[in-house]
Amino acid sequence: MTNGAEGQRKASGKRRLIVQLSALLALGFVLTSVISYVVSRREIHVAIVERELPLTSDNIYSEIQKDLIRPIFISSMMASDTFLRDWALDGEKNLPALTKYLSEVRTRYGTFSSFFISERTHSYYHADGMLRAVSESDPRDAWYFRARAMRDPYEVNIDLDTRTPETMAVFINYRMFDYANQFIGLTGVGLTVDTVRRLLLDYRQRYQRSVYFVDRQGKVMLFGTDPVHGVQSIQEVEGLRDMAAQILGNAATNSASHSYQYRSKGHDYLLNVRYMPEMKWFLFVEKREDAALSGIRRTLVINLVVCGLILAGVLWLTSMTLNRYQLRLEDMATTDRLSGLFNRHAFDVLIQQALAEHRRNERPLCALLIDIDHFKAVNDRHGHLSGDRMIAHVAGLIRSNLRESDIACRWGGEEFLLLLRDCSLAHALVIADKLREQVIEQPLADAAGDIHVTVSAGISELRDEDTPETLVERADRALYAAKRAGRNCVESA
Repeated sequence: MTNGAEGQRKASGKRRLIVQLSALLALGFVLTSVISYVVSRREIHVAIVERELPLTSDNIYSEIQKDLIRPIFISSMMASDTFLRDWALDGEKNLPALTKYLSEVRTRYGTFSSFFISERTHSYYHADGMLRAVSESDPRDAWYFRARAMRDPYEVNIDLDTRTPETMAVFINYRMFDYANQFIGLTGVGLTVDTVRRLLLDYRQRYQRSVYFVDRQGKVMLFGTDPVHGVQSIQEVEGLRDMAAQILGNAATNSASHSYQYRSKGHDYLLNVRYMPEMKWFLFVEKREDAALSGIRRTLVINLVVCGLILAGVLWLTSMTLNRYQLRLEDMATTDRLSGLFNRHAFDVLIQQALAEHRRNERPLCALLIDIDHFKAVNDRHGHLSGDRMIAHVAGLIRSNLRESDIACRWGGEEFLLLLRDCSLAHALVIADKLREQVIEQPLADAAGDIHVTVSAGISELRDEDTPETLVERADRALYAAKRAGRNCVESA
């Protein structure tokens, strides 16, 4: 196998490992984030439906009793007030006393209007005096004759104010009876619709819920600044129209709150409904579920981004670690630990490449085989550790004399094989002789003193018919010729 193919195989294996690790980590991060989101979403849904919406509905109901139902109690108080009853039964004679009474009610309780309509005279009395007489033929007065005939003691009615026709108001019309339980008139108070809407808007801002009132037929009677869903009836709301009859039926027969869920225009809504017998309307409190989930969706996105960054960091560290270990393993597999030069396995690959390059560009190539003279004597006299240091010392001198393109390996115990690219035999002889002299001039510094050695070298120049084996074999023969010539010399094949 060539060195390029080996490198491609290792790179492919590393990429496959990183891809598998990436997929495993990404799957773990995504599953953890998604499962956490699903669990949180379910918990939030349950919390809103079973706790938050009913509790909010109860709180709003309590506040409505204080803010909106209070006028009903005021009207009830007026209908049972002995002064107003006696004034009507006494012939409606003292108008200033009545206007003062109605004005006091309006001022004390902060209502928009307070009124009394006499059944005997059909006179419409207001805090500012008598406005006019009501008539069955006047469409503006249809509400009076309707309320007079109703069975319930009062009604909540939204209508234009008679005194200021441009103002829409919420009126509490309360039936009034004499001591013999005979109907003698209608009394009550009014609140402007804008006042009520401000209250509903305040509820919405404080509780982050949409709050509105619906009558028994499903008509939206009161809301905040804008009609809920932009319609006038819940039967017009997508998703809500199918359950409108069930919602109104359940709430009307049971004053407890009921929870529902529906989807309209791509949004999920959670709804709580309860019937308010005092107003004879339904209180609707709803929340868009996706608005409630926006926080955990944002958290999911942040988690995925963080997981992506962590994944990228882990993969970067993994890649760096794998590269470092791969380089270390390659270094261990190709480098001689003692000398720091290539080992014979690496040299076998490199010499094949060098010969292939020579055949392409026909540049000269020489092999230089070096042996430390009388190395056994160094071991015997100074010890094997000093012998190892001597091998490393000579290897260092060899490296200092090599060019970038040259290759050197530890061939045997005290032998070194050099491959000199683009180098003629004459030039190789100069390099080898220079290296031989440096070994003599630079002894190994040892604890017991300097250790002097010499080296012998054999050189062979590549021929066209040469193989790696024949090239090295001729260098080896030249080395033995140098040894036979007395060592500390260089010979060429």
